Amino acid sequence: MSATIRTTTPEDDPALSALWQRCFSATHLARLHALDPRRHRHTFVARDGARDGAREGIDAVVVYVPRLIRDAEGTPRRVGGIGSVATRPEARGQGLVLRLLAAAERTMRDEGCAWSLLFTGTPGVYRSSGWEEFGSTYTEGTLVPSPPRPGTFPVRAATPADAVEVAALHHAYNADRPLSSLRAPEDWAVRVPAWYGPAGRSLVAQDPASGALVGWLAAGHEGDCLEVREFAGAAGCLGSLFAAAGSLGRAAGLTRARVRLPAGPDVRAALPALLTDVRQITEHVGMARPLHATPESVRATVTAPGAVHWYGDCF
Repeated sequence: MSATIRTTTPEDDPALSALWQRCFSATHLARLHALDPRRHRHTFVARDGARDGAREGIDAVVVYVPRLIRDAEGTPRRVGGIGSVATRPEARGQGLVLRLLAAAERTMRDEGCAWSLLFTGTPGVYRSSGWEEFGSTYTEGTLVPSPPRPGTFPVRAATPADAVEVAALHHAYNADRPLSSLRAPEDWAVRVPAWYGPAGRSLVAQDPASGALVGWLAAGHEGDCLEVREFAGAAGCLGSLFAAAGSLGRAAGLTRARVRLPAGPDVRAALPALLTDVRQITEHVGMARPLHATPESVRATVTAPGAVHWYGDCF
């Protein structure tokens, strides 16, 4: 079979959705794809001409997602995210993804991307195309067996009415954080709920005197593990948020927790409100490829102290 490599048109959208539904359990990829107004120029497919009119006619897809991501100094740079990579099982082993990555790389360079970023559990697919792994560390342990003393800061479930304050907390907390993305209103409306769920699954901490929001925590379930995926706000309220998240986890029958926050002094000080038997684990699921930036500057960004690409900004 000889597949043609090309960008998509709106007529390809049903075939793209069918491929993603076949390859992934995620149901939100089409909504994320729609966030980019130039998505068809940024979506590269391999398609068998013999089946060109079929709903299942797309054999493989790679999507380039342009994002503004802060470098090692906190300066936003245009970065090409790679996501929604899928291949029909019958078309695997033919090098289609490698050809699609090469096409995406040319467009990312043409559009001035400093570098490219992706996250994967199969890094071998991308190494030969120039992407290199970098490590990230998370903290894991056993949920504390009983609720600690109530924290200083009242904690409650977030609501849609908190959206403006939560976005402001996120912006301030990540104002110069390497590897963090600048979120636009459409990211808060679509991308963040796609990965974290509706607002009510997050927690907010309030100032005990004024009632103003001083902290926000996003968490979810992974099997029997509570996973803390993002925090923004004043360091002093993190212990109260951890304690509240732990109570919710125990109520759901969970026994363990994983914290995907940069392990600075403030996070370490708050961990006893959530975890015992603490241990740190390093994984290598992030991969980066220099484009217009130097390899040294890209490496400095992905390894900078406090660097994090939040789960809610996935491509």
